[in-house]
Amino acid sequence: MAEQKSAKGRLDGKVAIVTGAQSSKPGLGIGKASAILFSREGAKVLLVNRSEERADELAREIQQEGGTCSVFAGDVSQADDVESMVDTAIRRYGKLDILYNNVGVGGPGTVVSVTEEVWDNCIDLNMKGTMLCCKYAIPRMKKSGGGSIINLSTPAAVQGFRRGDTGFAAYSATKAGVIGLTRSVAADFASDGIRANCLLVGMVNTPVLARFGQEAREARRLAVPLQTEGTAWDVAWAAVYLASDEARWVTGASIPIDGGQLSLREFPG
Repeated sequence: MAEQKSAKGRLDGKVAIVTGAQSSKPGLGIGKASAILFSREGAKVLLVNRSEERADELAREIQQEGGTCSVFAGDVSQADDVESMVDTAIRRYGKLDILYNNVGVGGPGTVVSVTEEVWDNCIDLNMKGTMLCCKYAIPRMKKSGGGSIINLSTPAAVQGFRRGDTGFAAYSATKAGVIGLTRSVAADFASDGIRANCLLVGMVNTPVLARFGQEAREARRLAVPLQTEGTAWDVAWAAVYLASDEARWVTGASIPIDGGQLSLREFPG
């Protein structure tokens, strides 16, 4: 995959938290691509993962490029961990400007077949984790004079999707909740200079989707109106925009990054 270059400087002087910064599987995930671009654009980045070892690998890669970053190991579904995460960013870098809620999980099942374990896990990570990160980050952002919160959702949150007989009930429902949460945060804290936006990420090629194989990968490409494959870089560049002052007048938005799949349809016949 071609490495994406940066103009540098769009995030100069800013401090960012990126949750789920390093994928649990080899390859380029959305968190990794975003953390790299944030750093290249001048931000100091706190890399958050459950696995400190995995995050350390990414930290070394960023530091070899001359970027400033460090690692925090924690679980975003646990309030104590999230509070400590935000405190760590402040202690190391003095303020907080950007919160990138990248942690997310899926699970199979229609409302009939989904297990309680899958449902609860999606609630904990997709919704509760996003809420907790906002809860503890926003007071710190207010002290810094404002900030940008970027949450990740999916077209499946606003459109029904199915794959054979496998449902996406828990994933779709909780990611729809993320959109609602984003708008609520945007409304509640706009007067504090805090912007909250959501990226609706389509079927980009990431380590999570790689397990479905090459045939499925090609089918995903053909399902996109642009007939090209999305990558983690495509999502990361959108995140850079929302994190930057270029997006100073953008809040409460849900922006599809999906090659047109959500908005474009072929006319039948």
